[in-house]
This record gives sequence, structure tokens and C-alpha cells, in this order.
Amino acid sequence: MALQYSTRDGDTADYIAWKHYGTTERLVVEQLLDANKGLADMGPLLPAGVIVTLPDIDTTEKATGVTLWT
Repeated sequence: MALQYSTRDGDTADYIAWKHYGTTERLVVEQLLDANKGLADMGPLLPAGVIVTLPDIDTTEKATGVTLWT
């Protein structure tokens, strides 16, 4: 069951992923954005009070491809 998070002024999708999933891996952030249509359109800094659905994501699965930082 997916949880929900109410943003605070200045939250970012990366921060929400870090806070809830413990990672900012691209795959996790993309799934978070996919579950919340229109969230990316709000810009990098989210306003307070936006309800974000936190989908069930398997964070043990590693993304494939090139990464600059580990």
C-alpha cells in the first residue's frame, strides 16, 4: 500500500526519495515522479502542502547504465 507525504516549502523529489527510500538513485526518483503526474512540472523546489504518493519501490534493484557518482 502506497503512503502519502505532504511537502514542506522547498522540498525536492530527490529529498523525498532520500527521506522515504534512503536513496536518490535515478530509478527511484523516476518511479516517484511517474506515480505523481504533474509533480515534475512544479519545478525542482516544491511548494508546501503538495500531497505526494510514495509508491512501493524495490530499492534493492540496481539501475543499469552509466552513473557519475555512486
